[in-house]
Amino acid sequence: MAHTLIGVVTSDKRDKTITVSIVSRETHPLYRKQYTKTRKYTAHDEKNEAHEGDRVQIAMTRPLSKTKAYTLVKILERSHGKVELKDDVNNVELPEKVGADEIAEAKKSAKTKEEGEEA
Repeated sequence: MAHTLIGVVTSDKRDKTITVSIVSRETHPLYRKQYTKTRKYTAHDEKNEAHEGDRVQIAMTRPLSKTKAYTLVKILERSHGKVELKDDVNNVELPEKVGADEIAEAKKSAKTKEEGEEA
């Protein structure tokens, strides 16, 4: 069988293309210290069936573009959903792109709501 790899899809934003991250543990030859190494591969996904978080198997193929030389063989395991980010201090949901001013403002509004409920 051709050169195959197993990894996790980290991006599926491009049409018919996925980015697969493969994590491996290696030992330094001189210091004998173990460390993790992450490699990223772009793979062709003809039917756009793989999504972020899925565990997939990819195989080497002829070059399809400047960076794509792998193709999706099969999806081994589907992802279990996405995680939402929350501010733990006041349970304030934050939008994806916010500045320091918006965060401070959201915290103040959460505190005033809590004080209003207590009174």
